[in-house]
Amino acid sequence: MSAPRGTFALPASRTHFIQEIHTLSHYAGPLLTRPTADALLAARDAGATLWTGSLDLGQTRGEASLGTDGWQWKGEHYPYPHKLKDRSIYYWDGEEFATVSRFSGSLIKLVPTEWGAPTFEIDGIKMLPTAKESPFEDARRKVALVEPRGKALLDTCGGLGYFAACCLEAGVARMQSFEKNPDVLWLRTLNPWSPDPDSAAAGGRLQLTHADVSQAITQVADASVDALLHDPPRFGIAGELYSQVFYDQLARVLRRGGRMFHYTGSPNKLTSDRDVPREVARRLEKAGFKAQLALDGVLAVRR
Repeated sequence: MSAPRGTFALPASRTHFIQEIHTLSHYAGPLLTRPTADALLAARDAGATLWTGSLDLGQTRGEASLGTDGWQWKGEHYPYPHKLKDRSIYYWDGEEFATVSRFSGSLIKLVPTEWGAPTFEIDGIKMLPTAKESPFEDARRKVALVEPRGKALLDTCGGLGYFAACCLEAGVARMQSFEKNPDVLWLRTLNPWSPDPDSAAAGGRLQLTHADVSQAITQVADASVDALLHDPPRFGIAGELYSQVFYDQLARVLRRGGRMFHYTGSPNKLTSDRDVPREVARRLEKAGFKAQLALDGVLAVRR
């Protein structure tokens, strides 16, 4: 039996490997990049007692009080940082300004962009769809294709949560987002552009779950989703998320007439005869979608 429209059904007896994220609180301290740190130090060296700028990657602007040996922001005192590296973001870990990065098999780090909203890298490979546009604006254009207002939406691979943030902004009724990598979930707690499921702005509409969507999808009820966003890692890393079996599951959970955007990029297109977007479109057609190429992926409608 299908779940009522606008709800997600996850049978309690089969959720042993799924962890809903409620315990990871978002960081509220300053975030520094090399240009920001240089600006703080230049203002101090010029004899200024106040510095105005952003300490949350461009989300807001505020004032920091400058002293000889340190500075204050939001009532907390911080030392001036030592020389910082380019292409890194730093947070206060209670003792020093440390890079927002982790190593657990792969090096994963938050990386600044010229637009404020950061991206992230895994072993030096940027998870950035395009170098020509803010990753947040890129997400907003893709989200608009599935028209999320008032809908129950499934986000298969949450990443930094930019799809989720844009859906909340656009008035989604309810959103289930899965993310497999615990280090990416940690990055989200330090990124002010990543939505906090427990925030007032989310209003209880975002459920973020630590799980492998290739397994968790089997627990979502038939026709319980109004729209889908699918932004998987590249095929060589997560081939199961491009499989016919997985696309059949997406067709099962999406109601008839529901829209899905599937990011593909154009891997191997210049070096081989392989055309991943068209391969994806063919598999989606076989699963029960009407598919067409759109932006840097495929827009599909459940028949």
